[in-house]
Amino acid sequence: MWEAGGTDLSDDLAPHDGLGNWPVSCIIPVQWGDMDAFNHVNHTVFLTWMETARMHYFELCGIVEMLEKEGIGPILAGLKADYSAPVEFPDKVTVRTTVSRLGNSSFDMDYTVTSESKGDKEVAKARIFCVIYDYNEGKPTQIPEAIKKRVLEIETLTN
Repeated sequence: MWEAGGTDLSDDLAPHDGLGNWPVSCIIPVQWGDMDAFNHVNHTVFLTWMETARMHYFELCGIVEMLEKEGIGPILAGLKADYSAPVEFPDKVTVRTTVSRLGNSSFDMDYTVTSESKGDKEVAKARIFCVIYDYNEGKPTQIPEAIKKRVLEIETLTN
């Protein structure tokens, strides 16, 4: 039995303040090249899958457009991931994401990854910590109210 080590994120993934509703998901096919020498998907690939879901969320809430127009966007400050089961080729995974905390200049996003071949069982979960960063000024900045409002609207969507 494969068990995740370290601190469990289960209690941390509860919704707060209208957030944490898992409105964005994407299905990703496992590629043969995702496998490592141990014949399962390498742990770094999970992070790439989560990044794909994150970019879908950023497109929806206007962060990508803000970065392109104003030079203001997210920068990854940290992450915590727990892996609970190996994933192998062939398979499809579903990656779901949600914003779990909105601060003044930072926010957190949670992820869950499930495996189709394992009966949609959760195989990983994670949390990332992002800071809104002014790339022109080279420093953190406030999350614009329009982005906060759009995130709260997205969080009310149902899958």
